[in-house]
Amino acid sequence: MKLQDLIEQVRDTFNTAIESCHNVKDIQDVQIHYLGRKAGVVTNLFKELGVSAVEDRPSLGQQINDLKEYVTKSLVIREQIITEKLEKKTFVDLSLPGNPEFIGRLHPLTLIQNEIISVFEGMGFEVATGPDIETDYYNFEALNMPKDHPARDLQDTFYLEDGNLLRTHTSPVQIRVMEKTEPPIRIISPGRVYRKDTPDATHSPVFHQLEGLYVDEGVTLAELKGALLAFAQALFGQEMKIRFRSGFFPFTEPSVEYDFSCIICDGKGCSTCKDTGWVEISGAGMVDPAVFEFVGYDHEKYTGYAWGMGVERIAMMKYRINDIRLFYENDIRFLEQFS
Repeated sequence: MKLQDLIEQVRDTFNTAIESCHNVKDIQDVQIHYLGRKAGVVTNLFKELGVSAVEDRPSLGQQINDLKEYVTKSLVIREQIITEKLEKKTFVDLSLPGNPEFIGRLHPLTLIQNEIISVFEGMGFEVATGPDIETDYYNFEALNMPKDHPARDLQDTFYLEDGNLLRTHTSPVQIRVMEKTEPPIRIISPGRVYRKDTPDATHSPVFHQLEGLYVDEGVTLAELKGALLAFAQALFGQEMKIRFRSGFFPFTEPSVEYDFSCIICDGKGCSTCKDTGWVEISGAGMVDPAVFEFVGYDHEKYTGYAWGMGVERIAMMKYRINDIRLFYENDIRFLEQFS
């Protein structure tokens, strides 16, 4: 057999041999068989050069060198493939304890918001939502806020280049619903709101509100207090008390600010409630007739009440958390306490 034909035959047999390698030991055996210094198949080909014609030796020698390089590279590549496959295989020692499963949990703000919604749904309220980016009309004007109202100031509101803004409360949802729906209306509107507050233990530029609205014939302020009391006792227990204090909001008349009795000291007075026995929650009141005019309601026929509350504030009371920033720091040690 001519040496050139023998070279091709060795290449073919090597390709077959390397394909049958399934572990590092197989690779080593093939390497010794073809590249061994004394009896390697490729090594022996160089010995055949001595009996070849002198003029063919340079060409044949180059072919043998190319074959040797091909065999060497192919062995390296095959070993890498086999090693990677072995590394991917997982050895299971059945005598060892199993790996713990980390089960995801709902965020505490989600938990408390779901609980608040559940309580008001039990009273017959429906959930309504609206956009985070609002117009000046829905966020301020239709809520009877005059042009010079402090809430419109740039230091309080995030205004956008197109003239819109990030909503400062979820009250615009009430306007949007009343525009499209005839009374009676009984809704709650949870969602994120945005204000230019400096972050500290009790303030955040992004937080969550839940506001409520009830409009029908003959709705009274006493019904508002009854609804808030029922909510407070459902969330915090039957010992919870509430109180109304006189307040002012452009979209309600009369307006009140409402407080819950302090759950830390049971109303006796402590540092949390500043020794008053009460914790301020938010504002509420009867819907101002001017707001009804914006949505086309007959304010002589219909009355209604509205209220708001901060979800974070309720959560801080419920879970006795003293810093609102804990809700946003993504500290697993803090979040894994809730289930």
